[in-house]
Amino acid sequence: MRTIIEPFKIKTVEPVRLTTPAEREANLREAGYNVFLLRAEDVLIDLLTDSGTSAMSAEQWAAVMRGDESYAGSRSWYRFEAAVGDIFGFRHVLPTHQGRAAERILFSILCAPGDVVPNNTHFDTTRANVEAAGATAVDFVIAEGRIPSARHPFKGNMDVARLRALVAEVGRERIPLCMLTVTNNSGGGQPVSMANVREVSAVCREHGIPLYIDACRFAENAYFIKLREEGYADRTPIDIARELFSYADGCTMSAKKDGMANIGGFLATNDDELARRQRNLLILTEGFPTYGGLAGRDLEAIAVGLHEALDEDYLLYRITSTTYLGEHVSRAGVPIVQPPGGHAVYLDASAIFPQIPALELPGQALVVELYREAGIRAVEIGTVMFGRRDPATGDESPAAMELVRLAIPRRVYTQSHIDYVVEGILNVWDRREAVRGYAFVEQAAVLRHFTARFAPM
Repeated sequence: MRTIIEPFKIKTVEPVRLTTPAEREANLREAGYNVFLLRAEDVLIDLLTDSGTSAMSAEQWAAVMRGDESYAGSRSWYRFEAAVGDIFGFRHVLPTHQGRAAERILFSILCAPGDVVPNNTHFDTTRANVEAAGATAVDFVIAEGRIPSARHPFKGNMDVARLRALVAEVGRERIPLCMLTVTNNSGGGQPVSMANVREVSAVCREHGIPLYIDACRFAENAYFIKLREEGYADRTPIDIARELFSYADGCTMSAKKDGMANIGGFLATNDDELARRQRNLLILTEGFPTYGGLAGRDLEAIAVGLHEALDEDYLLYRITSTTYLGEHVSRAGVPIVQPPGGHAVYLDASAIFPQIPALELPGQALVVELYREAGIRAVEIGTVMFGRRDPATGDESPAAMELVRLAIPRRVYTQSHIDYVVEGILNVWDRREAVRGYAFVEQAAVLRHFTARFAPM
């Protein structure tokens, strides 16, 4: 059959509320034109993030009911530890309440002022936690990954030559670790090839640099490898994932993505001494090492969800539904990051609104117009999120790309919802020439996109 269907049946439904254009306009003004500050009940299709927004399965809900809430050594912890070990293979696993907690523990222990941390592309919280430790986060994605319209099967790959040059320039002692983000969220949800993982790992091991994987969307990355990389077509996603992690020394994980859960994450490592130090900090800030800030029921849901995310029927539906959205708007002329990513479609706001300069925030303008037009909530990944403001002068420096991400929650929306999103995007596209930019009214010093307020130009 050519039609790819949702590989699940819907047993529980949640109503969504339709809003009028006048209501949406009032909501935008009240929120300072920042969709993070909207009430969720005023959003019709919520594509702000795929983090923690998944619909859990019947098996996950059944597992929730057997959650063991013992403070130490609960049965739920051992099931969680076994599931993580089965897939990721690292000796030490520390549960955390979400991925950024794992990042904070990792970087606060390993990084010092003056250090440099390379990545294919750091996402927002990863970069913020590196910089909070006094280190510098640098992005070494390949050249194709910096050109939205360029087509490449693995646009998330790291530029290995630039990694080698960094080691030669600053010295191994200033590089406490190297990271690879799979899939590459900031760069369009693009995958990293197994060959690239091996190359990066070889450079790191040559110089004694620990390699960590940001594993949020590891299952999607494994499936892209199966689809696109020679020699992997007959391999299962779990087998591919196990090989990928075998080249690393540890990982951070937000189980709110490919853990298919609504909360949770973990930090994993093969370094015994580092694990001891991380565990001590975990106890101080997150909780005892067998719960790490999570309820036993959450550990159970993650233990089930990690394996469900590797199911091939699910992954086929997941990748195909995202591609469906991307191809439908692209065929109508809307510029997107090509090819469509695994968890999201990224609209190229600078190409959609060439009349809006980067410092007038074309990505934010597009986010506002999508909500204004159809009640769709998306997120800007451009100058609002990754631009820089000079604290002394107030001068702004734009980001490298002006993107808007439409992140699709797992197992939540049907094809008719996606068709509605297509229609909303095309309606904005038809009146694109009339759209104008935005200016900051308020902004925080760190992670400003979450709380900033704006005004139309």
